[in-house]
This record gives sequence, structure tokens and C-alpha cells, in this order.
Amino acid sequence: MNSDPNPSARSHENAAFVRTAVEHYQAPLLRYATRLVGDPDRARDVVQDTFVRLLAQAPDTGIADHLAEWLYTVCRNRALDVIRKEGRMRQFEEGAVERVVAAEPRPGAALEFAETQNAVLHLIDRLPRTQQEVVRLKFQNGFSYKEISRITALSVGNVGFLIHTAVQTLRREWAAQAHGAE
Repeated sequence: MNSDPNPSARSHENAAFVRTAVEHYQAPLLRYATRLVGDPDRARDVVQDTFVRLLAQAPDTGIADHLAEWLYTVCRNRALDVIRKEGRMRQFEEGAVERVVAAEPRPGAALEFAETQNAVLHLIDRLPRTQQEVVRLKFQNGFSYKEISRITALSVGNVGFLIHTAVQTLRREWAAQAHGAE
């Protein structure tokens, strides 16, 4: 049972509310969504979905008081959904299918992997002892920061800092080593 004495008038109010919102916010939302998703066509779809959701809401639900924030929040969430979905559906680059479906590894892959692994292990050996320990616990043994914290009696934050610092050092050393080999 509908308690609204004039549902037709309410429907016209809702349509006018959405029409005004589209006129005022469509262009800024398109710019915002385009920056998020990187493509004007996908951004138009995101903004259209945003206004469809607005149409589904009644202006008397309190949205009118914070319309801009509501629109930008819905637009952002929809854009992030699109980005996540496309990340899962990203198409293979040219030639990637052949690399994935090849039954046997390419020649020399095992040797190259072993050489890379040895080089990384050598770089880890050059880290300070505590960094070596937490890196090995994390990456060689698969422990979580909390588990490493319990094992080493370090705080979880300290474990995170040590791993972060070690990874930065390893990246810097790896890059220097790669540039030295050229």
C-alpha cells in the first residue's frame, strides 16, 4: 500500500532532481571518472551508472543535502569496480598466449632462473643480520608479519620496517648490479 497521496508528482520531482544533478555534475564527474579509469568511453559508462543509481534513490532520503559527495563516492566506487574487473579480464599481450601455452620451458630458462636466484641470495647475504632473518622468514618460508614478530620477538611494525628497508636495498643493489653488467 502506497502512503504517498500523489505518486505521479513524486516521480516528476525525482526526475527533475536527477535532471538538475546531471546538468550540474555530469561534466565534472566525467573528468573525474576519466582520470580514474583512463578512458572516456568507460568513464561515460561509470557516470551513467552513477546517475542511474541516483534515479533509484529518492531525493527525500537525505541525498540532496550532500549530493556532490554522494555522486563522487558512487562514481569512484563504480570506477574502482570497473578497474578491478578489467584487471581480472586483462587481455594477453601479443605473443603472451604462446608463452603461456608452451608445454616445455624455453631453452636456458632453468639456468637463467638458477643464476638469478643465486644473485638474489648473494644480495640477501650482504644485508644486516636482522634484515636477512626477516626477509628469509617472509619470502623463503612464507610467514606473515605477525608470525615473524612472534618468532623474532620484534614488533609487527618493526618487522614491516625491516622488510621494507631490506627490499628497497635489494632493489637498489639489483639495479646497480644490472647497470654494471651492461
